[in-house]
Amino acid sequence: MSVVSKDRASGAILLSARGVSKSFAGLHVVKNVDFDVGVGEVLGVLGPNGAGKTTLFNLISGDLGLSSGEITLAGQPLSQLPAHRRAALGIGRTYQIPRPYGAMTTFENLLVSAMFAAGKSERDSYRACLTILEDCGLADRANGPAGSLTLLNRKRLELARALAGEPKLLLLDEIAGGLTDQEAADLVSLIQKIRCSGVTIIWIEHVVHALMAVADRLMVLDFGSKIADGRPNDVMVDPDVRRAYMGIEA
Repeated sequence: MSVVSKDRASGAILLSARGVSKSFAGLHVVKNVDFDVGVGEVLGVLGPNGAGKTTLFNLISGDLGLSSGEITLAGQPLSQLPAHRRAALGIGRTYQIPRPYGAMTTFENLLVSAMFAAGKSERDSYRACLTILEDCGLADRANGPAGSLTLLNRKRLELARALAGEPKLLLLDEIAGGLTDQEAADLVSLIQKIRCSGVTIIWIEHVVHALMAVADRLMVLDFGSKIADGRPNDVMVDPDVRRAYMGIEA
């Protein structure tokens, strides 16, 4: 914890985005977005459906290319790097719709991430992968095919597989959706544990109370543009946010 606090206090920036834009056939999905994320920080991202949140993640992870702008990780430009190179540099992510390697076991899904993202040997990955499975509540599913997991456990696998890659930056895309209150509380505890290990997190979420329990800062998108960025309590009372996200007139 002391290492994380020191990095925050130093003002070190891990991810920086400047003028980030993406359009498809003239439709502007992300429009000239600027933001920074500090080392060890948890940035929550809110916005109505279609606001450009997941597209922004795709631009960071390399699933999509930029139309314009620049994204850097620890000062290194990412624009020309494919997704697998970004993963090796320390960007891990989950997907809103889980994407397991269905024919592999749950454990093997983590091994793939540990070997190809973290660059570890198979043998050196075993202990860490088992620990992650335990933390994510999947230890009893380790040897079963990932394709047979329930939707809830597929979401847990998304997080576990991202962690197996030993990310510096973890992108979480609506992993609390569909969880019970207790499951959401357990997830918040796990994310607190992850952030205390020094991992920087950007978390897109519609379960606002889960996000508010963890985030240092909130950024809100609407129609692809950033309309708010600041302390969670301040952002949630912003009139533009209340209109765009909650449908409440100021």
